[in-house]
Amino acid sequence: MRTPRRSAIPRRYLMCPPAYFRVSYSINPWMDPGKPVDLAVAQAQWEDLRDRYRALGHTVEELVPHPGCPDMVFTANGATVVDGRVLGARFAFAERGAEAAVHARWYREHGFADVREPLHINEGEGDFAVTASWLLAGRGFRSSPLSHAEAQEYFRRPVIGLDLVDPRFYHLDTALCVLDGGDGEPGGRGAEIMYYPGAFSPGSRAVLARLFPDAVVASAADAAAFGLNAVSDGLHVLLPAGAVGLFGPLRERGFEPLGMDLGELLKGGGSVKCVTAEVRPG
Repeated sequence: MRTPRRSAIPRRYLMCPPAYFRVSYSINPWMDPGKPVDLAVAQAQWEDLRDRYRALGHTVEELVPHPGCPDMVFTANGATVVDGRVLGARFAFAERGAEAAVHARWYREHGFADVREPLHINEGEGDFAVTASWLLAGRGFRSSPLSHAEAQEYFRRPVIGLDLVDPRFYHLDTALCVLDGGDGEPGGRGAEIMYYPGAFSPGSRAVLARLFPDAVVASAADAAAFGLNAVSDGLHVLLPAGAVGLFGPLRERGFEPLGMDLGELLKGGGSVKCVTAEVRPG
């Protein structure tokens, strides 16, 4: 197989320092209040990721953390931005509910005129993965199936629903990563993904296999290392360093995997993608 030539596309990301990060409650299987968080290590790991993005030529803006929102470091959950339109979040758990208004305010204050407060529960890019042609949308543990029709109407792109069945992979972005969004043109370059089949229902696995027959398929071990909670700029793929089985397949497809250590933040159930919201311009 000929290795494709890849190129990085400059991105704009929104991140939030983990100044108040802690695990004082449990709303996913990864969170254990009995395991203390080393906040200094969490901060250093977060800064390493932020600085790596900037070194790669990407813009990183920072959301001011709030003391009452310990999970605000996971900015991917705060909204979904497509073509400059912002669909806010409505969190499934009260512990994170206050974050939604903080994110919506940030977008309004930074020039986004079209910011919608959702009617149905969705947790932003946790369950919405964006390609040039459509949105892949997770459901089963957090986001409501009703949020899919709401997103389709708002973004005016087809939304493809996918059922998550393993509680360890409670958000779509823990089980699937868009590596290349494609060009959205009929007959043009299609989107490319990597995913873990075991996180999905049989029907959803069949849909993914039909849409993405050449996808990178992750092993159970790499999925458990949160290897799919990754960010791609079209060339570089930043992912947890422990997902060693993904590095070779990514290189074979022309991507450059970059291993990151976000072990302290994983105690809250998130890694590279969870702490990275992509701000897509209109």
